[in-house]
Amino acid sequence: MKSSEYIRELQNKDAGQLDTELLNAKKELFNLRFQNATNQLDNTSRIREVRRNIARIQTVITAKAGSAE
Repeated sequence: MKSSEYIRELQNKDAGQLDTELLNAKKELFNLRFQNATNQLDNTSRIREVRRNIARIQTVITAKAGSAE
C-alpha cells in the first residue's frame, strides 16, 4: 500500500480507531526489535516501515486534535 493511500485511510478513521492502530503498530515494532535482537528477523526494512507508520498515525491524531479545537 502506498503511503498516500495509507494516510487517506487513517484520515477516515475516528480517534478510537487511530489509538488502536497506534497501539498495534507499537506492539509490532516491539516484536520486530525483539526478533532483530535474536537474529530471527529476515526483513529488517520492516522496522523502518513500521516506525514511519507510527509517525504517520501520530501526525493524523495531532491534526485531528488541532482541527477539533
